[in-house]
This record gives sequence, structure tokens and C-alpha cells, in this order.
Amino acid sequence: MATLRLFAAARVAAATSVETINASTVGAVLAEAGARHGAHFVAVLGQSRVWLNGEPTELDAPVSDRDEIAVLPPVSGGG
Repeated sequence: MATLRLFAAARVAAATSVETINASTVGAVLAEAGARHGAHFVAVLGQSRVWLNGEPTELDAPVSDRDEIAVLPPVSGGG
């Protein structure tokens, strides 16, 4: 099971910061997370960057039990 780490708006939309999902690719992990957490979470995913083990990744990248997928939505700041 891959570990999915969620940050900022993705964390809020899913009401969790980490979960494990059994899937064979990054895209399958994200699809399962979307099915679990609903339309608002899916909308956040559409604006987010996705990293696999600390590197930008593609949806068809394979994942294993030791892999960590991070969802990084855009963050705004100001001051």
C-alpha cells in the first residue's frame, strides 16, 4: 500500500493528512482517494502538483508499498 500525504487544501478537503491506498500506479492511488473523498477533493487534485518519493511524477508511474505520494496544492501568501 502506497502512502498518500496530503497538504494544505487537499488535507482540508479529505479531512486527513495521510492515508494508505492499495493501487499499482500514482493515478490509481489518486482515483481511489477521489472516490473516497468526493468532488471537492477531486477539484483540488486538478490544481495540485503530485510528487512520488520527493520527485515530480506522472500518473502512470508504478507504486509499491514503500512509495510515498504527495499532493501539493497551490499555496498563496501575501503580506
